[in-house]
Amino acid sequence: MESSDLRFTSLIGHEKPKALLREAVVKNKMAHAYLFRGPDGIGKKKAALTVAAYINCKNPLDHDACGRCASCRKYSSGNHPDLIMVEPDGAAIRISQVRELKHQLTFPPLEAKVRVVVLENIHTMRREAANSLLKTLEEPAPGNLFILTADLKGNILPTILSRCQLIPFGPLDYGDMIQILMQEKEMDKPIALSLAALSEGSLGRAKFLWQENLLSLRQEVIEELLVGQPDQAEAIGRVFRLSEKVAALKENVNEFLALLRLWYRDLILVAAGGPETSIANKDLIMPLQAASHLWTISELQKKLQCLDKAEKQLHRNCSRTLVLETLFFDLI
Repeated sequence: MESSDLRFTSLIGHEKPKALLREAVVKNKMAHAYLFRGPDGIGKKKAALTVAAYINCKNPLDHDACGRCASCRKYSSGNHPDLIMVEPDGAAIRISQVRELKHQLTFPPLEAKVRVVVLENIHTMRREAANSLLKTLEEPAPGNLFILTADLKGNILPTILSRCQLIPFGPLDYGDMIQILMQEKEMDKPIALSLAALSEGSLGRAKFLWQENLLSLRQEVIEELLVGQPDQAEAIGRVFRLSEKVAALKENVNEFLALLRLWYRDLILVAAGGPETSIANKDLIMPLQAASHLWTISELQKKLQCLDKAEKQLHRNCSRTLVLETLFFDLI
């Protein structure tokens, strides 16, 4: 885990969850188990680590961790001996992981007042693993705090839900996201604006799009598709090159197609005279305005249908390259 500043004052956004958690610590009314639930990639894990750092800080200041004591430094570096992180092994949290966790909990914390167990993406937990966890979650040994995280879409067993205090997390405000992206990634504001809009409030997704260069590939593909006609030899060669390049994304192809979908959604918005503030591709305002005159709204809707078809074919494990070749010919 990379080093980070685990203080509430450094955790941007999520004001209501932060207030609830700080008040619980100050008044010594912490629950034994919490469920942080909200959209994927918005900072639930960092919030959990921030709570862990605060409750074990040696010199708390102004209802927050100091960020400088030995305990805070260990949490920030991810090396605290009394922090247990459990994340999905592949697609799910397995019963073997729960059994190992229960074994670890038979021993007292080594140095912290409270050992913190963070179980990430609890919605992936298989039923047998969840059932194995129930008793421990309901009556944990003294000196242990459970923080579970989950997204909004996954199913969680009612028996797990009933044993946790729910702390709801909403999407990050675009202004907060832009601030974080510009600080952490040192990017220009127009790019940060686009990433915030394209990722719909998910900081994790915004960082993923940036790190995988999907934003620049999106622009390249859009520019290539706007040039030429499908019956021209040059356009045919262009389609083949683009198809190979996008197919090389492998498991990220669907993520790329989601970006392409937003481009055509924005084209419809501009063609219909919608507000510029609603545009997701904020770094491509000029190309959007120019391209919005190339097709009717009905033609743009058909292009969205082509994207639907391609996504279904990819879901059925059809050849990525062949699916993309057909799609790009339809989109020219």
